[in-house]
Amino acid sequence: MLHFLHRLLELGLHAERRFDPFFRPLVDRPLRMSLTRFFNWTINLTRDRDVPPIAGERIAPDEDISLDAIIAEMQHHLDLDFTPGHYERAGNTKTHGLVHGIFTVLPDLPAHVRHGIFATERSFPAWIRFSNPGPHVEPDIDDVGFGSMSVKLMDVPGAKLMEDERHTQDLTSVTVITFPTPDTRENAHLQYWSRREMAVWYFLNFKRPHVRDFIMQALWNRTLANPLANDYFSCTPYLLGEGQAMQYSFHPIGKIDTRIPRLPLRPRDNYLRDNLAASLRAGDARFEMRVRLQQDPFLQPIEQGAVLWDPAKTPYIPVAQIIIPAQEFQSAQQFAFARQLTWNPWHCLAEHRPLGNQNRARRRLYLEMSRYRQGKNGEMHVEPTGAERFG
Repeated sequence: MLHFLHRLLELGLHAERRFDPFFRPLVDRPLRMSLTRFFNWTINLTRDRDVPPIAGERIAPDEDISLDAIIAEMQHHLDLDFTPGHYERAGNTKTHGLVHGIFTVLPDLPAHVRHGIFATERSFPAWIRFSNPGPHVEPDIDDVGFGSMSVKLMDVPGAKLMEDERHTQDLTSVTVITFPTPDTRENAHLQYWSRREMAVWYFLNFKRPHVRDFIMQALWNRTLANPLANDYFSCTPYLLGEGQAMQYSFHPIGKIDTRIPRLPLRPRDNYLRDNLAASLRAGDARFEMRVRLQQDPFLQPIEQGAVLWDPAKTPYIPVAQIIIPAQEFQSAQQFAFARQLTWNPWHCLAEHRPLGNQNRARRRLYLEMSRYRQGKNGEMHVEPTGAERFG
């Protein structure tokens, strides 16, 4: 019965996605942030006010147990979905495109922001991967309306917190403004339901409900039109120098074509890749990176990923710009190269150490899952230089 009801919900979502672009902008502009703030307020009403101080952490005793469960469920899910030689990532699964760009730190940043990669005005070569959430590779219109943007900076000087890459700084982000789960304990339950192909019952479970988290995700999930046209959010916090925490985000600059051919009929299976390619044939694309600083340890928590760091209470500070030059990216060699790359927020300078239980889990989770996938495919991890180009 649960499978049947879940399938009905999926069919309803797939139908809604065909009409979403026609009405969603009219709803989002006046209501989305107001509703996000309201449900965030209700979440905060039920939270414990005993939280770590600014940029502080509190390790739960069962974090390793939760992480072991997450890894086991994700590996099992990969084994069910893929065959050796064809394993995909367990999360951010479908690659729309891997493109090269330039990440430039803005001039005249405030003194309290000039830490790590933002310490001096300079540029870094970057590889940027646009993808969907997974865990399947499916037609774009059948996805849940969630995208990701993973940025890997190269030629970054200084010691890194993981030794498998010595010259990179990774920045990961998604199109929803809060994390789907509050902590790793609940994330393990989400992976259990995801592996059973019934992820919605994690949110709507009568015994352990996360209805407000479901609404927060639904407010920001929508039919995506072009990877270059979305705002992307880190959702989890990071150090910005000693004793200061931030979340970051990427925001498109300039007009991007967001037409989806054939809607409300069924569009092409890879229309997001097609639209990305068309935009980058037409010219450059740009994103502005912005940070938000933690000012209140309760309202902007470190250990609770499903809570909004409200931009009204902690304003955005522009810190860098990404330029993605006009290019072709669809060669088989470039997609093969994308499979050799791994992103991990712990590929970073100590000044940007990941914070919170979800980020602590990512260190081992992302490493083990990437090595598991590449081992099944006979692929090797590669640390890029930024100079790679493909025909």
